Amino acid sequence: MRRLQMHLPDWMQDWLEILIPGIQIFLIILVAWLINWLIKRIISRAGKAYDLPHELLMPLRGVFRWIIIAAAVLAILERLGMSATVLWTAFTGFATVGAVAFFAAWSVLSNLFCALLIAMARPFRIGDYIEVLDTAEKPGAKGRVVDINLLYTTLEDHGAAVGHTAWLQIPNALIFQRVVRRFQGSPPPAESPSTRYSSDKAGSFS
Repeated sequence: MRRLQMHLPDWMQDWLEILIPGIQIFLIILVAWLINWLIKRIISRAGKAYDLPHELLMPLRGVFRWIIIAAAVLAILERLGMSATVLWTAFTGFATVGAVAFFAAWSVLSNLFCALLIAMARPFRIGDYIEVLDTAEKPGAKGRVVDINLLYTTLEDHGAAVGHTAWLQIPNALIFQRVVRRFQGSPPPAESPSTRYSSDKAGSFS
């Protein structure tokens, strides 16, 4: 390339110093856009194939989009003449801050990951009657699944008093740490307060 520039007139060499970095930056942006478009298509097809909720696909697209943007910005800054050492220092600094933020938000991220597992493994669906047990012997939260979002699984409390409606919001990560009993067909019989009191009293004497 330098040999070619030596045979060109001075005014053209000045233009090449602007044109070549401009073409490189354009190609970086074009490649980043194509990668982002390809990942969006892959996520969309995976969502249709596994029937994943839209609320789960949006954060995945956002994460990949920001990763691609960060990589493209670093590549553009390098083309503009910034030192690779400076870029690496900035990258490691951002990575350290990101790691600290990751561990600080671990409980939220674990719920997001468990929501993805629930959507893919489908241990239960909306409308099913389930019971989340501490152990296989002790009764737990029981109700009909009415909503599954990125953080919580919401149950319509089956043990609520007659004439009252109560909702149980269980973190998704907690569901994977407990035994889940899934009822098929009709809902399980509701346990009256007197029966629950007598069973708890009998358990305390045993």
